[in-house]
Amino acid sequence: MSGGEDDTGMASEVSGGTRRTAFLSYTRDERPRALEIITVLERQGIDVWWDGLLAGGDRFAETTEHALETCDAVVVLWSEKSLQSHWVRDEATRGRDRGCMVSISLDGSEPPLGFRQIQYIDLSGWSGKPDAPEVSAVLQAIDHVADHPGTELTFGQRAVEPARQGATRRGVLLAGGAAILVAGGGLAVWRGGFFERAASANSIAVMPFENLSGDAEQAYFSDGLSEELRTTLSLNPQIAVAAQTSSNSFREKEATADEIATALGVAFILEGSVRRSTDAVRITTRMIDGTSGFQTWSEAFERPLENVLQVQREIASKVVDSLVATMADGEAAGTVRIGGTSDADALDAFLKGAALYDLAASEQTDRQALAEFERAIERDPEYAAAHAARSRALTVIGSAYTTGAELEEYFERSMKAAQRAVELAPELAEGHSALGFVLTNGQLDIAAAREPYQKSFELGFGNAAILSSFAIFAGVTASFDDARDALARAERLDPLNPSIYRTEAIVEFAARNYPAAGVAAERALSMNDRISNAHRILGDIALLEGQIEAAREHYEAETTEISALPGLIITTAKLDGAEAGERAFSAMVERFGDNSLYQQAQVLAQWGRTDDALEALERGYAGGDAGMPLMYTNPLLDPIRQTPRFAALSRTLGFE
Repeated sequence: MSGGEDDTGMASEVSGGTRRTAFLSYTRDERPRALEIITVLERQGIDVWWDGLLAGGDRFAETTEHALETCDAVVVLWSEKSLQSHWVRDEATRGRDRGCMVSISLDGSEPPLGFRQIQYIDLSGWSGKPDAPEVSAVLQAIDHVADHPGTELTFGQRAVEPARQGATRRGVLLAGGAAILVAGGGLAVWRGGFFERAASANSIAVMPFENLSGDAEQAYFSDGLSEELRTTLSLNPQIAVAAQTSSNSFREKEATADEIATALGVAFILEGSVRRSTDAVRITTRMIDGTSGFQTWSEAFERPLENVLQVQREIASKVVDSLVATMADGEAAGTVRIGGTSDADALDAFLKGAALYDLAASEQTDRQALAEFERAIERDPEYAAAHAARSRALTVIGSAYTTGAELEEYFERSMKAAQRAVELAPELAEGHSALGFVLTNGQLDIAAAREPYQKSFELGFGNAAILSSFAIFAGVTASFDDARDALARAERLDPLNPSIYRTEAIVEFAARNYPAAGVAAERALSMNDRISNAHRILGDIALLEGQIEAAREHYEAETTEISALPGLIITTAKLDGAEAGERAFSAMVERFGDNSLYQQAQVLAQWGRTDDALEALERGYAGGDAGMPLMYTNPLLDPIRQTPRFAALSRTLGFE
């Protein structure tokens, strides 16, 4: 965007006497290459508008939004840098939605998810010559979208990520992702203290949002939104927010970002505009570094206008999420990492453990991860994040690889580790999440797990992994609105993480919203075609909709064997006969024994063997089967859901 990290422009081409207009979107890091492209376009009779045309005193370029809405083509320059830019993504989204996007890769990078359906022009090998074939392709594309706006988009290739191996029982554990470990395990103290910034380093001024509605009487809405944002931001102890009076003093003044920042003693400026219609509102915001004048974050919001206060609160929440995530981007942001360590060796051990845990490859790697977490704690006994990670590892190992007295001993150790993490760092979201994890998967005490999971959600609003873990718990306990709220935050923070969309699929499947679940599962697979449980969800959907052959294909493609087995057995019985199904069922029982009681219950429920299914669930609860927390909302158990025994077991686990 103009004046910031991400820059924009508008171009136009002469074609048959009609001048073309195009909006150029790119990141400042690619500005030299962008200027070459602008020069070539101008020489072809294309008017180019870009941030260099803005006056130095512009704080929020109203002309930028006007250009984006009125141009013939939105030309987006993708690169490794621009893939990380919220502003470029927002502009690309508008171009895509208007059906006038021209997608260009500067360095061979594939456009991000959501834009891969549009074929892109690869300029990574462009020599800079204006008569090169690549340039001709760009000009033809601009002509095409200008002459045929809103036409159907063409679909490109699907991105494929490397396969990830999964342990047999590990895949059924509720929200055991390793990303949670890494998020909270950074080096908090180094060479004598926490990373610190000057008193105003995490400070911000929210400027009065510009009213672009064309109606002066609507100014109250933009002013109210600004104040709502100030209030919400002020609730975060890491952020100092300039008061309303000071911020509003610049309403009528022409001043640059650095002048405002200096006058108010803040590090960042948050600006915005509001365009309100009868039934909708569009708010565009951006955060500017008051020292450099560069933009550091931006986003646009479009929402139906059913309730003004509700819209204000929703947008405020989203801005807070993105703002905190931006400010917490590494050492330079001065983030205090709660629950961390001052010992570099402890950190090293922690990171090794997290990497091993994330492999989810085997019992050996899980136990190696546990050993590394314990080594980190030996180096620094007060390393709260390591205690939280150790708790998760103990829960996983106990659930996946032990039984009987040994299982109980692992869960007891896990409980103590999670409690120690919370004791050492009460504000560490990962500690509360680990406690909820062991209470759910280890103790099978859903009622007791609610409080720590809720606390993790409250503390982890800037942590996508924590939010995803909470969302799964909320989903399996039928708190679907809470789950969706958490996922909406998680997706804004981590839009390229396929596990977030898999979690969305899990939640929507539990909510019986099968179309949404299918879309989310496919989206996860488009980012990583080996991600676990996505094919299983698609198989379950197909099974319940009577598409038996399609269901079996999905089950056969599932990477987590234990998750796929119930569906494979059910479809085998339907397609190959009851005897074949019974043989497959017996093979699962012989191989996994009592570790497959939850899976047995799913099959038996679908086969109409109600008493046998309920008995399997009751035995699963008695034996600590890790699949039990999924029972309350699993559609495959619907045939037995209304029985008194199922209701009694639900109450015992703490669902009701």
